Amino acid sequence: MASSTTTTPPLLPLAPQSAHTSLKRARLLFDCGSGGGVGASNNVNSSKKKGSVGGGGGGGDDHETAATTSTTEGILAATHAFVPPLYDRNTSLHKLNIERKIRLLYPGEIDKLAWSGGDATAAVDEYDGENKKSAASATVRAVRELKQEALEKLRSGSGGGGGAELFSSAASNGGKIAGKEDRLVLHREQDLLKNTTASNTSSNSISIILSSSGTNGGNNETSAANRLGGGGGGGILVNRNTGSSSTFETSIPTPTWHAPWKLSTVLSSHLGWVRSVAFDPTNSYFATGGADRVIKLFDLAKACTASPDALMITLTGHISPVRGLAFSERHPYLFSAGEDKLIKCWDLETNQVIRHYHGHLSGVFALKLHPTLDILVTGGRDAVARVWDMRSKHQIHCLSGHDNTVGAILTKGTDPQIITGSYDSTIRLWDLAAGKCMTTLTHHKKSVRALAQPSFENTFISGAADNLKKWVGTDGRFIKNFTGHKAVINALAINDDGVVLSAADNGTMNFWDYKSGHCFQTSTTVAQPGSLDAENGIFAAEFDLTGTRLITCEADKTIKIWKEDENASTVSHPIDMGKWRKKCIAEAKRRY
Repeated sequence: MASSTTTTPPLLPLAPQSAHTSLKRARLLFDCGSGGGVGASNNVNSSKKKGSVGGGGGGGDDHETAATTSTTEGILAATHAFVPPLYDRNTSLHKLNIERKIRLLYPGEIDKLAWSGGDATAAVDEYDGENKKSAASATVRAVRELKQEALEKLRSGSGGGGGAELFSSAASNGGKIAGKEDRLVLHREQDLLKNTTASNTSSNSISIILSSSGTNGGNNETSAANRLGGGGGGGILVNRNTGSSSTFETSIPTPTWHAPWKLSTVLSSHLGWVRSVAFDPTNSYFATGGADRVIKLFDLAKACTASPDALMITLTGHISPVRGLAFSERHPYLFSAGEDKLIKCWDLETNQVIRHYHGHLSGVFALKLHPTLDILVTGGRDAVARVWDMRSKHQIHCLSGHDNTVGAILTKGTDPQIITGSYDSTIRLWDLAAGKCMTTLTHHKKSVRALAQPSFENTFISGAADNLKKWVGTDGRFIKNFTGHKAVINALAINDDGVVLSAADNGTMNFWDYKSGHCFQTSTTVAQPGSLDAENGIFAAEFDLTGTRLITCEADKTIKIWKEDENASTVSHPIDMGKWRKKCIAEAKRRY
């Protein structure tokens, strides 16, 4: 028995797709696994077993060889016209699709055909006259008529203006798209962004024309695609690009206008870097901790007016920099954590330490209180987050799983009640009752040093050196990126007006609209006189409870208070919509 040789039909210059995506797209578009495709495959197999090409007479080795290797010129034409968006490793889907089309249009003639991927000329020579004639006539006639029907759709636009306008270049070229009438390819519409026109930059690029829902032109395109693809899942038509420029339409969110922020007061009291800040529940005073190992409490009202008696008291007890502070909403307690592995509970009525929480194996970098329960969550350089009973000082859980320092913590009253960010560039959502990780978010490429959440919706935002990312608070689904702050983000803060501050290690401050992600202000802090220029980093930041004052803790040993510019308006500081629109389009192009 003669051995069969197979060659791969030529494919169109399509935009690069993964093999998995292309295979899935072809299956859904051409529906080769059901209906006519399955029946065709079975008939072909049975025809090969009988050893006959004509379906009835004359078995034997010669005919069996022709049945397994023969094809016609129409196969190559069909390959050009209806090749699915696949790599060349699997051509059976294409063959089944053509077989299905011919079976539907020419019942009874499909059994006279034998399908193969061999060379067309060699296969034709092996045919006898009648088999050659019947195979060629059925295949070529089906393919040509289907192509002609599709081209007529493109020329006429099916009675609608949209199709004629979109494919005017094809009609003016004698019905040939880019000089070859057989270069038509189908893609699934849901695989690509709707209401979009994208193009490649190569010489063989093709422009993807999508149908717009609700318009006559869009309906005509969809109907033509369905007619050509056999109703396989709402396809679109691909036309060769005729220009070098490309347009990309996407929805542009409208940012909310916010007044710019300006420096109001500078407090110079600490003798080292200021590393942490916290406001009390009554918004009357705030506490700061620094590398000078002390905690200072300031009267907020007096500090905003630069009163010399703004400092209320200084608490000493830590032997290393104080990295975390938190006030209890139900008790007159202040909790502090430092790089000395100590977690202290201060009674603000007596200004003394009343409890210690022992267990961390290295420095403690983050501290948060639960909003409704009397528990305390701390994280540090030992790569774990520990949950403590505030009253008994016992450790409830040791949340392990991170591979590096836990640098940021969030607590909520609803699941997940604990969220941790780590220097291993991951974010973990924890089940407080079970003490186990619910979800791990690996989107960031750099260390996550800051987390923040608003009070008006169940979302949260994370900051790293690559960008800021917004997440759904319930399950950690990604929402959007806040791009543009290219620095190591040390602090994030959000107020009730939807203003987000991102403060960085190089002293840069970006103010964002939390809803849209628009950066409406970029500024740089200035180191106080007598400090090095490199000492302008920002380590911590927090809005007061009213959202009208912002406090930053900086490397020049100062505490800076910022407020909104009361003289600013939409006229004096308008939103640059042109720049914002360009940024949104550029990000959408990178994403798709």
